[in-house]
Amino acid sequence: MEIQIQCSNHTMTIYLCGELDESVAEFARNKLDDAVSQPGINCVVFDLCELSFMDSTGIGVLIGRYKRLKNRNVSIYVKNPTPTVDKIFKMSGLYEIMPRVK
Repeated sequence: MEIQIQCSNHTMTIYLCGELDESVAEFARNKLDDAVSQPGINCVVFDLCELSFMDSTGIGVLIGRYKRLKNRNVSIYVKNPTPTVDKIFKMSGLYEIMPRVK
């Protein structure tokens, strides 16, 4: 798993690459928590174009970051999900709390 972060105009874009599963969950949680704790962020966008797989542990990682950001009134969006990840988001209802954007 590789996580890249870019910030511009109070928006943080987080690129998730590889697989988000139990084997990388702790690494992903720590890296994402460090990133989203930065002040001055109004919006976080998860770009999932390189995320090839995500299991229930990965869903939990994203929901945990959602809860942290929601407490700070930070909007959260998802873009470019791969077909596999898109199916997981649809089935799990994640799009209800993290809308898909272009």
